[in-house]
Amino acid sequence: MPTTAPTAPALGDVTASDSTLRRFLHGLPGVDAVGLEARAASLGTRSIKTTAKAYAIDLAISMVDLTTLEGADTPGKVRALGAKAVRPDPTDRTSPSTAAVCVYPDMVAVAKEAVAGSSVKVASVATAFPAGRAALDVKLADVRDAVAAGADEIDMVIDRGAFLAGKYMKVYDEIVAVKEASGAARLKVIFETGELSTYDNIRRASWLGMLAGADFIKTSTGKVAVNATPANTLLMLEAVRDFRAQTGVQVGVKPAGGIRTSKDAIKFLVLVNETAGEDWLDNHWFRFGASSLLNDLLMQRQKLATGRYSGPDYVTVD
Repeated sequence: MPTTAPTAPALGDVTASDSTLRRFLHGLPGVDAVGLEARAASLGTRSIKTTAKAYAIDLAISMVDLTTLEGADTPGKVRALGAKAVRPDPTDRTSPSTAAVCVYPDMVAVAKEAVAGSSVKVASVATAFPAGRAALDVKLADVRDAVAAGADEIDMVIDRGAFLAGKYMKVYDEIVAVKEASGAARLKVIFETGELSTYDNIRRASWLGMLAGADFIKTSTGKVAVNATPANTLLMLEAVRDFRAQTGVQVGVKPAGGIRTSKDAIKFLVLVNETAGEDWLDNHWFRFGASSLLNDLLMQRQKLATGRYSGPDYVTVD
């Protein structure tokens, strides 16, 4: 299986200067918006039968980054979230754990304690999430605090203002610096696709993030009006597929924000299978950034097992 690496040697020369990086990014094929959206819509109509649906629901549960990123977060809420991540359905031990819990840096230690002894990772947003409007030294301090508290994964935001102004090397250098500050923690690079305006920009951001050493590329913070969509996720899946073909380096994808139902999640899994392939159908390479999705997955899972839906108190309200 291809492995992650801090750089992509086959494309190393394109980051030698601002001009070579710009030339490379603007030389990427333009995106056919109509074709992209049509393909995403077409793949979303695939019918998933009962046995495959049960597998897909369990797979989706195992890919969830169970998330709470609110100003009102408390240690008690984070502990409860951690317990739910470890055992999503306390009445059914066959239910898989989620991939991770995702919290602010000051809650990492609490989350780490809550999931101790399990396979659940602790992810932390950093770099002045969600706007990313801070000096680099502040962003790096944010990352180091999260890692020191025990974060297994760092979710950083790019400087969208710099990217949209064409300051690609500035964005690249920041990602490289954050990657270094993250140490052994895996790095997810958030583009906030809803603010990038065009599909061409999303493609450029995807390649920029991967060139800089991202372990994952992530659509959104979940804090703006437009978050993950089938089309922008399809575009990012194409990017990681093509990047691996050129470099041998595999990069994960994380759509986040707005994915709330099992039906939605399964549509995204079809996109993964049909675009990037089976190698990405694993929580090491694909995640859902979500808070409410898990509840619907659990209710649909119980419906398949019993033939009926449970009452509204079957799952906890996060």
